[in-house]
Amino acid sequence: MRLYDYPPSANGYKVRLLLSWLGRPYELVPVDIFSGESRTEDFLRNKNPDGRIPVLEPEPGRFLAESNAILLYLAQGTPLLPDDAFARAQVNQWLFFEQNSLEPNVGTVRFWHLTGRASRYPEAFRLRVERGHEALAALERHLREREFLVGEHPTVADLALYAYAHVAPEGGFDLERYPTVSAWLERVKARPGHIGALAPYTANAHVVAALTA
Repeated sequence: MRLYDYPPSANGYKVRLLLSWLGRPYELVPVDIFSGESRTEDFLRNKNPDGRIPVLEPEPGRFLAESNAILLYLAQGTPLLPDDAFARAQVNQWLFFEQNSLEPNVGTVRFWHLTGRASRYPEAFRLRVERGHEALAALERHLREREFLVGEHPTVADLALYAYAHVAPEGGFDLERYPTVSAWLERVKARPGHIGALAPYTANAHVVAALTA
């Protein structure tokens, strides 16, 4: 099994974290997205026509893109993906929320903040900060009477939202405003197989590098 990934990516981190939780071996194939390695003819034709990472190659010649689709694929037949149809739909609900509300806002704010882009898009940055707080507030409300997002045990929904929520402070989000979210993050982190922080963004991801390249 191969995973094509850019190690600073939280979307890729989700997949690496799940593989670690499951104890499944794999080969990591680094892809420098900022030097165009995910936009080559071979990558677009054979791995992901959208030119994004992560991409999983579970067996030679078969490729699966989109981080949450990969999570669902890998979690099949494990306790991390419920058998009950309604509970599974709830997992999907939170995976859609993650890609629709959390990742585009908390994730983008963090990326812009760490790579020097925030000052280039002041109004867009302000709006994404506002919407990022809205996403974290939604999580806070949902988790007030729950240990995990769906049911009494962690699922891939918890893992997916953990990926961006746990690095929200790197984008300037104060998680002290969200004590229930903070406690949930610690519960997810305590699971066996946890792996640590994301790699820092490479030099060519920073706006100064992009402007002078």
